[in-house]
Amino acid sequence: MLYFVVRRLGETLVTLLLVTMIVFCLARLTGDPTPLLLAPEATEEMRQAFREYYALDRSVFEQYAIFIADVANGQFGESFRFKEPAIDIALQAVGPTLKLTAVAMALSIAVGLPLGLAAAASRNEAVKEFVNGLASLGQAMPAFWVGLMLVSLLALEFGLLPTSGYGAPRHYVLPALTLSIPTGAAIAGLTLANVEEALKSDFIRMERVLGLSASRIVLKHALRNASLPIVTYLGLQFGLILSGAIVTERIFAWPGIGQRVVEAILNRDYPVVQAIVVLTAFLFMMINLLVDLVYLFLDPRLRK
Repeated sequence: MLYFVVRRLGETLVTLLLVTMIVFCLARLTGDPTPLLLAPEATEEMRQAFREYYALDRSVFEQYAIFIADVANGQFGESFRFKEPAIDIALQAVGPTLKLTAVAMALSIAVGLPLGLAAAASRNEAVKEFVNGLASLGQAMPAFWVGLMLVSLLALEFGLLPTSGYGAPRHYVLPALTLSIPTGAAIAGLTLANVEEALKSDFIRMERVLGLSASRIVLKHALRNASLPIVTYLGLQFGLILSGAIVTERIFAWPGIGQRVVEAILNRDYPVVQAIVVLTAFLFMMINLLVDLVYLFLDPRLRK
């Protein structure tokens, strides 16, 4: 088990290194930030001084070496626009995004998992078809469309909820619903398919012969045997929700990484873009590592 964890951490470091290379190159493809960040009346000497201060006048390889050295020290340079450490800006933005992602994920599981279990345990084929239909419909709806429809209906038409804001519980409702509807639908469909397959196995038939209750068979035995693909999907969905928050945060003016990274890209604020992307990639990889550890708990054969 220790070897497995060490190997996965090593793979994480290699992946992060590749992420730093990709985001470094892509950020610089947007162009020189000097004209955007300095006033039009700035002299050429002022522009050159700006480039020298942020090492933009050096070669790409030198800039990347400086960037990697900063990352190794837990820093990502100074924001061109805010004159603050880029990592501080990224950490301030990641908090609201993680809160929104956690609420959306909890809502998705709270709705999708019981719905899939109930459909799998039901002997009525119409119920199964209904849940499968909901799963397909939910996954087919883009998050931005869901968000706009929710704003139009619940905020503008009926005035039940605010269209934007952050802090109060009511501000979480619309963005969390936007993220959780497609995810909850997918979880329901996946749970239905896997639990239904597990219920067809021989040991489940034996438990029915022995007189075990239907709820115990479904919740304790069938769900446990169907849990590996479900856990894998939950880990992937958490990452997808985290990345999908970029669009959702723009719709609801949520002060998270989505808002911040878009602003940084538009202003060619390389350090902030790099900090947010690398930090998000690190969180996603930590979630995958956690999923792998849950695997070890669920399947003892993997501990060998």
